[in-house]
Amino acid sequence: MKNGLYSIHVSLQDGRSGKGSGVIMFRDGRIHGGDAYLFYTGSYTVKDDTFRGEVLVQRHTSSRDANPLFGGPDPVGIGVTGTFTDTRGVMNGTALVGKASQIFGATLHKLADLD
Repeated sequence: MKNGLYSIHVSLQDGRSGKGSGVIMFRDGRIHGGDAYLFYTGSYTVKDDTFRGEVLVQRHTSSRDANPLFGGPDPVGIGVTGTFTDTRGVMNGTALVGKASQIFGATLHKLADLD
């Protein structure tokens, strides 16, 4: 994945409904990001135009009105894989939420370069 700040738009798959969006930064093998309720930290490796990584999603703000994806009180571990170009990426992942797996797809759009 090219170093940069990206928008991320997530949709649950496997017959489940749910969407989420936020920002995510890929920089030198590290992942950081978040949205209104969650923050993400993790790591990734790159080979050619593909990447693979692990992300930990944790809630930073609770809301009675919102039900964020992967937004339970406990941190959620996610394994991700994807492909990328200079300006965008596609990512798929599996989140282990409690004892259930949630499969999702995401699109990434580069917002800014990082030095």
